[in-house]
Amino acid sequence: MTPRRAVIVEDEPIARETLHAMLAEVPWLTVVGVAASGPEAVALIERARPELVFLDIELPGLSGLDVVRRLSAPPLVVFTTAYNEHAVAAFELAALDYLLKPFGRERLDTALERARRVLDDGAPAMTQERVAQALDAPARAEPLTRFFVRDRGKLVLLWTHDVERLEADDDYVRVVVKGRAHLVYLTLNDFERRLDPLKFVRIHRTHMVNLDFVSHLNPVEGGRIEVLMRDGTRLTASRTRSKELRELTL
Repeated sequence: MTPRRAVIVEDEPIARETLHAMLAEVPWLTVVGVAASGPEAVALIERARPELVFLDIELPGLSGLDVVRRLSAPPLVVFTTAYNEHAVAAFELAALDYLLKPFGRERLDTALERARRVLDDGAPAMTQERVAQALDAPARAEPLTRFFVRDRGKLVLLWTHDVERLEADDDYVRVVVKGRAHLVYLTLNDFERRLDPLKFVRIHRTHMVNLDFVSHLNPVEGGRIEVLMRDGTRLTASRTRSKELRELTL
């Protein structure tokens, strides 16, 4: 089998060399080029046409997000960065994954396995329309109305008004839609910054709910509020969030 072609875009020499060394051990992957700046990355990717790109978001010249915007046919992308405030924008771009530096072998292997499955199934291209919409969204500071999740190697569109609740699950967020859970590699803080605060309320450090799917708010022991969802799920708000919920219902 012909190895898949990959490109590394990273401006930090040590991080670039470390990632290159780890990828050199992957038998189904061949690194066909490295770049250290945004403009260099655009030229390299357009010339080499890789199937997979490991792309740092913070780059000299152009950001990683701007690099994607300038590509004529964006490939499958794994974003890497030390700053997770870009996570939702990267996710909206339908990036394959999002690696928060410094990441280790195990986390990289998870991203590689996901990449291999998607590439074997036929990688969906990033459309320029979706790139433009995603990059403009943070500037408009408007709440998310839709986003994409990976499901069996495919991109699935979810509308935020269908999201019932969100639950932190280690490094992921479990997004519950119509009774089905989707794992997303973001944090609840990422979602909290971009979801409509009039509908989505953080009730605990690990839970956020869509008020449209809340059935009852019941006081429980310790001055806390129990949130009863329409599907029967019971969630207990933290003391601080319980106080906020009381103020919300006044």
